[in-house]
Amino acid sequence: MIELDFYGTLVAASLVLLLGRGLVTRVGFLRSYNIPEPVAGGLVVALLLLILRTFDIEVRFDTSLQTPLMLAFFATIGLSADLASLKKGGRIVGIFLLAVIGLLVVQNAMGIGLATLLGLDPLMGLLTGSITLAGGHGTGAAWGAVFSEKYGLASASELALASATFGLVLGGLIGGPVARLLIKRVQVPGCSPQQTPRLPRGFEQPNKERSITPFSFVETLALIAVSLLAGNLLNGLLHGTAFELPTFVCVLFVGVVLRNSLSALGLYQVFEREVSVLGNVSLSLFLAIALMSLKLWDLAALALPIFIILAVQALVMALFAIFVTFRVMGSNYDAAVLAAGHCGFGLGATPTAIANMQAVTQRYGPSQIAFLVVPMVGAFFIDIVNVIVIKLYLTLPFFAAV
Repeated sequence: MIELDFYGTLVAASLVLLLGRGLVTRVGFLRSYNIPEPVAGGLVVALLLLILRTFDIEVRFDTSLQTPLMLAFFATIGLSADLASLKKGGRIVGIFLLAVIGLLVVQNAMGIGLATLLGLDPLMGLLTGSITLAGGHGTGAAWGAVFSEKYGLASASELALASATFGLVLGGLIGGPVARLLIKRVQVPGCSPQQTPRLPRGFEQPNKERSITPFSFVETLALIAVSLLAGNLLNGLLHGTAFELPTFVCVLFVGVVLRNSLSALGLYQVFEREVSVLGNVSLSLFLAIALMSLKLWDLAALALPIFIILAVQALVMALFAIFVTFRVMGSNYDAAVLAAGHCGFGLGATPTAIANMQAVTQRYGPSQIAFLVVPMVGAFFIDIVNVIVIKLYLTLPFFAAV
């Protein structure tokens, strides 16, 4: 057993990012299919750890930094949300949310149908549907406990975590190829990222240079820290009530309120370039730690029927993004980037969606609409509508009889 402490894990995560950058730069396949750098590096390390485990060597990381990095990333999304801009995108957000709800319904119907066809408990199909794929590890763990305690489903929590892990991997792998396929059908607006004269905004092109100063950097760091503190306090106040929300949603909400309140009062204008720098750093390190810490042997331990269900779910996600998300969002370049993002959080999580879109926009050019819509829907609305869809499915007759 090899255990890396906080500092060792931070060094390993940094090396994973450098490895991912080198792989994407040198391997044409990864570059052509827009595979995010943290995904490329993280999966290589996860595979190496799987090989080492066959020789009875296991490496464990200190993942205590993972949650703060994820929360810092969502804080920067909130601090980037200008309500004036969000009002302009209201109709687009609504259309995309309808597409997301459609996928949730399809995922659960597909999971239940395949589970029944394969002779499994329908609850397993629901667990390998939107609960773990759109919901991720947190939602999966919560519902796994419910299914074990209330419905007596054996190993529900273990199945939920393994399914969520599978989704996280596939969500980061299929988004780029889907976008590449769709971009062939549309005209990419403007010039290439290398020729773009303007400074990038938000998270669109994470590798472009941004002019910053030490003092403004500290100001932005303070805003993120306030968002984290107030978001955790808000989460504590809402815990156990009908309005309980995931911590990252509370942090994002505080960031939105903080940015727009300071602006409305004329006290301070958020410096978006610093926000995007810190947000991209947090996102990259979070994904690196998450992916290099994957226990791929949990996926190998999945029974073949469950693996079949999850593989079909990944295919359904890709087809849904191509034939539904892309078309309802306008069948243009922005729609292609949105489809890549939808693959990210439709199978994995919002950070995966952002990484997918960054891999596309870094190569083909910015898409402000995509980076406006996906974080809001992926952070604010997905958990709420997912709970509603899951509970509606549980009212079906064959679940009531369980």
